[in-house]
Amino acid sequence: MILYLDTSALVKLFVTETHSKRVRQAVSAAQLTVTHAIAYVEACATFARAAHARGDEALFPALRKNLDIQWRAWEILDATEPLIRRAADLAGRYRLRGYDSLHLAAAQSAFEAFRGQASFHFAVFDDRLSGAARQAGMPLLGE
Repeated sequence: MILYLDTSALVKLFVTETHSKRVRQAVSAAQLTVTHAIAYVEACATFARAAHARGDEALFPALRKNLDIQWRAWEILDATEPLIRRAADLAGRYRLRGYDSLHLAAAQSAFEAFRGQASFHFAVFDDRLSGAARQAGMPLLGE
């Protein structure tokens, strides 16, 4: 299985939330885990908010260190001009936020690149993005 993680799914690997177990199992079962480079800063921003909310200064560096370790094992997609333009089209079509449209464009690119090689699942827990992905014909984790 090829698994694309948007940030809402990626964070669940490091911070226990609803569906964390499902994401951890999917990552363990995946032949390849893919995400976009923007997920790094989005995840770190989430970690910083969690650390601040808990009043735990040591939490952010610990979560970031764990992300850094895992990051090296994943396929990381970069922002290219064609991907940015594709994301802009998707933002207009589905009325997505900027980074959500970039994740959808990256997931579509990965889906197309690996079509026929292995099953593909897009792990996303953002309602608007998952709805757009479903409309775009992306196979979602758990469906």
